Amino acid sequence: MADNKSILITGGAGFIGSNLCEYFLKKEYSVVCLDNFATGHKKNILPFLENKNFKLIEGDIRDRETCKNAVQNIDYVLHQAALGSVPRSIQDPLTTNEVNINGFLNMLVASRDSGVKRFVYAASSSTYGDSDSLPKIEDKIGKPLSPYAITKYVNELYAEIFSTTYGMETIGLRYFNVFGRKQDPKGAYAAVIPKFVMQLMQHESPIINGDGNYSRDFTYIDNVIQMNELAMLTENTKALNTIYNTAFGDRTTLNDLMKYLKLFLSDYDQKISEVNVLYGPNRVGDIPHSLASIEKAKEFLSYSPKYSFQEGLKEAVKWYWENLK
Repeated sequence: MADNKSILITGGAGFIGSNLCEYFLKKEYSVVCLDNFATGHKKNILPFLENKNFKLIEGDIRDRETCKNAVQNIDYVLHQAALGSVPRSIQDPLTTNEVNINGFLNMLVASRDSGVKRFVYAASSSTYGDSDSLPKIEDKIGKPLSPYAITKYVNELYAEIFSTTYGMETIGLRYFNVFGRKQDPKGAYAAVIPKFVMQLMQHESPIINGDGNYSRDFTYIDNVIQMNELAMLTENTKALNTIYNTAFGDRTTLNDLMKYLKLFLSDYDQKISEVNVLYGPNRVGDIPHSLASIEKAKEFLSYSPKYSFQEGLKEAVKWYWENLK
């Protein structure tokens, strides 16, 4: 039981946000979802609209009044709203900046003014920039490689200032390549896993950027939900007002990702194993390798990820097959 605690989830109709809504509604929290549906989808939250503990506010975090209204009587904010995608930020840095920095600051100010207990926000592994050290450790970052990465780093700086200056409790979660159910496979900026799955199910040849040896710490959605809950509820004062890598702590090359996708999808359609894979140029702003150290999260938040990459990928593939075929 959640003792009538209330959570505001910004970007609650998006991939991660809607999974958080579902999880906390099952735990009987009061959940308010704020979304402007720029990248989120109504279908992601349709099952919740009849739930007496769920409230939808259709609005934009760039509007201060909307933010002010959304945080009324809220105990915790899980701030997921952002314009993701490195390529999108390169094409349109102005909008990325407006949403990810101005919108973030609006939410911080509104949360401070309304006395929100804790502000947990989605940070990004893109903050590590050109640092080539592996694994990525929270206090060692490089220079940002994209406008998106700049905006997510600025979020961390603002959160730290609001903690030290106004006494707010904040925790940032640096997400590493999150994947899983409800992740959108369509659109110009679709994440790589759902995009590849969709192409393979249609017997289309996926295109890997580069030679396929770039690697990522792919992180299943349930591990991310676990981290949000731990960050929101921890009573360890030493765990507050800082940043945590949110990942599994292992890395997989794009070539290996493709191998596993074809293997798992072939259980549903044997022809997928025969689909050819194509290779294209590397993407501007891409980090070659990404691997998180999760030692800090283990120590301060007692984080223990439940799903490995392969376990999570099997679950995700099953969901995609059942819902996207």
